[in-house]
Amino acid sequence: MPEPILKVQGLKKYFPVTAGIFRTHVDDVKAVDGIDFTVEPGQVFGLVGESGSGKSTAARAAIRLIEPTSGEISFLGRNLLELNHEELQQERKNVQIVFQDPFASLNPRQTIGESIGEALSYHGLVKSKHQQIENVAETLVQVGLSPDVMNRYPHQFSGGQQQRICIGRAIALRPKLIVCDEAVSALDVSIQAQILNLLIDLQKKLNLSYLFISHDLSIVRHICDWVSVLYKGKIVESNETEEIFKNPQQEYTKALISAIPPTRPKKL
Repeated sequence: MPEPILKVQGLKKYFPVTAGIFRTHVDDVKAVDGIDFTVEPGQVFGLVGESGSGKSTAARAAIRLIEPTSGEISFLGRNLLELNHEELQQERKNVQIVFQDPFASLNPRQTIGESIGEALSYHGLVKSKHQQIENVAETLVQVGLSPDVMNRYPHQFSGGQQQRICIGRAIALRPKLIVCDEAVSALDVSIQAQILNLLIDLQKKLNLSYLFISHDLSIVRHICDWVSVLYKGKIVESNETEEIFKNPQQEYTKALISAIPPTRPKKL
């Protein structure tokens, strides 16, 4: 059996609640409360639930974008919680994230070429400016954009094009895992389909694994191999995607599935 890309055990993330003039710690908001999940090589792992269920917090804690309260995190066989700052920075090239709002996650003062090429230089993956430009051009072609756009700025692109740029920035480092944090929810439905198809295509070409976060189960059914359902910081059900949809065990899962809009509007 190949080693899991990401293995999370007992992950917790609590946010303290304080009160009074001296900001006394009185309670905790248990955003993520002891969850386990594993992302296998080449797998699209879906983490679903309603807004506020802890999906994004769980994903960010799992890759140490925010520090978890407790738990065990194994990434490519290494314990992420034992890495110091320098070691963690080096490991960053193997895990990337695509955020919900593409415009907010791009620096408006940087050209597209600078946004994608900066990490290549930082991690020492290119040895010259010419090589950096070549890599950026190749990445733009992979995400369906022309290399000619690398000198433009984020505000000159549509939302769908901006998300393609963000995906390009993520794949430029050739990571093993990409976290898609509601990566298509801010886009029009027709553009969502294009971006989803792009993600599927890139996964096959580059042998990627995805941790796919969404509240839209119709999208999850289209792209994910395995689904875990999160409710109030806890995983209440976990199974293969089709099994979740055909035979949900928990009432919360059934409620989520029943909320999917019908494909034929007149169908009750």
